[in-house]
Amino acid sequence: MCIAAFIWQAHPLYPLLLLQNRDEYYNRPTKALAWWDVDGCEILGGRDEVAGGTWLACSRQGRVAFLTNVLELHHLSGAKTRGDLPLLFLKSTKSPMEFADQLLTNADQYNGFNLIVADIATKSMVYISNRPKGEPIHIQQVSPGLHVLSNAKLDSPWPKALRLRKSVRQMLNKYGKNEVNVKEMIEKLMKDKVKADKSKLPGICALDMEFNLSSIFVEMDTPQGICGTRSTAALTIRAGGEVSFCDKYLEKGAWFEKTINYHIQNETSDFSEVI
Repeated sequence: MCIAAFIWQAHPLYPLLLLQNRDEYYNRPTKALAWWDVDGCEILGGRDEVAGGTWLACSRQGRVAFLTNVLELHHLSGAKTRGDLPLLFLKSTKSPMEFADQLLTNADQYNGFNLIVADIATKSMVYISNRPKGEPIHIQQVSPGLHVLSNAKLDSPWPKALRLRKSVRQMLNKYGKNEVNVKEMIEKLMKDKVKADKSKLPGICALDMEFNLSSIFVEMDTPQGICGTRSTAALTIRAGGEVSFCDKYLEKGAWFEKTINYHIQNETSDFSEVI
């Protein structure tokens, strides 16, 4: 289902600092963090090998997009893959708001999604959701500050979202205005397996399912196989345009770590990359 916490335009060193857990079936084929080409646009992120999309990716031009699914009981048969949505933005030249307006015409062709699209150069970030079903697509300019996105609206007070927000804020207060140790944040915040009180769950699906999904780090058995947190990403973008994408991911029962660094391209700068 995924959960993300991010600081947007509210830290002295980082215009964007993002942490995200991706929850998926362990047996679903996935490509690890890497550069890949999408219609001539170089994109950095993990890739779902079944549908071809992504849940979090960025471009050399400083565009970022990430996605979570909306928790709902019924799904649209034959829907378009939601993982294409970040790719559509990243290869586009439209502003985040222009892109959101463009989605108005076909957002109902996807199952429930929460999509964040951002352009670092213009300091613009937009949240887009096609739920609740039957209502107009929700488009919102994201304000500076700390935000959490789980499987309902942006900053919805679900127990896991409130817990993650509190933990992130405490750790940021610890670091103050200094550089953040994102690997420490991954280990201490994103691997939290504490589940919520059942009485505080949203009551959308079966209680046992919601309970198993109520922790920040998810592990659960299902008839379709083991499902849970497959990867944890930390993406930081500094004011000078330095990007660091760290990904810890599960592959064939073992955890691996990969970090790719580069510099946002503009008319006067080149990029450098370290793996």
